[in-house]
Amino acid sequence: MNAVIHHVNVTVPRALEAEAKHFYGVIMGMTEVPKPEESRGRGGAWYQLGALQLHLSIEDGLGADCPSKRHVCYTVANLAATEQKFRGAGVEILPDDSPTPGWSRFYVRDPGGNRLEIAQAMSDKL
Repeated sequence: MNAVIHHVNVTVPRALEAEAKHFYGVIMGMTEVPKPEESRGRGGAWYQLGALQLHLSIEDGLGADCPSKRHVCYTVANLAATEQKFRGAGVEILPDDSPTPGWSRFYVRDPGGNRLEIAQAMSDKL
């Protein structure tokens, strides 16, 4: 089987929808793309990331504190500048508690508690 990732889905409670859309659309600078007509009434948003998509869905009943290490990883060209952008937006930076050789990274949580890894490769050989 030749499988290719099409999208990743993260969920937030309905009460945090606007805050999550601001987080992904403004703070992370993702481009929102139209959802299919039959999906629009469910709330959330879809964002295009190169060949992949991030789907933000509404899921009520989530706990306020989601300490899970489940995450999506985003690679960036300038980790220091990205960290400053998050700090400037008031987003808490969670340090890397398990360093991986060849990578520099930190974590953040979106308004729904989803953990995001923000990483930069430290070598062209990776």
